[in-house]
Amino acid sequence: MKPSVYLETTIVSYLAAKPSRDTIVAGHQTATHLWWEYSKDAYDLFVSSLVIEESEAGDADAASRRLAYLAHLPSLSVTESAKELAGILIKDRIIPQGYAEDAIHIAVCAIHNIDFLVTWNCRHLANALTRKRIEKVIQEQGFRCPVICTPEELMENNDV
Repeated sequence: MKPSVYLETTIVSYLAAKPSRDTIVAGHQTATHLWWEYSKDAYDLFVSSLVIEESEAGDADAASRRLAYLAHLPSLSVTESAKELAGILIKDRIIPQGYAEDAIHIAVCAIHNIDFLVTWNCRHLANALTRKRIEKVIQEQGFRCPVICTPEELMENNDV
């Protein structure tokens, strides 16, 4: 059985975006494409209805490209339990109040027992200080916290 990976919306956005002139964003795009090409087949990939909803937003052409990446991926439901768990992450000030979607991504992974949450959201999710606090709350609620990481962190062969 392959490890499970939840693709947060930033991953699909970087895959589908036109090349950026910003060197940091361009580096993230390159790393994301390398992970997609060389590493994704080692995992069972999942998204959620929230990822699909977020991917549908904005420019129609960009949304179409994002949705093409998601077309064949299983979508996990955002259950009431996930919403409750997300609410705890917000109530405990782990995730800021205005960023409920970030809390939902984490909660969906915990509820569905996903191994990895892959994201480029390093402000609220893939952040060393925040991760420890997220893990503590998720475990206190009786769930196993996914490993929250960037595509670079999930590549077995960083020499690609």
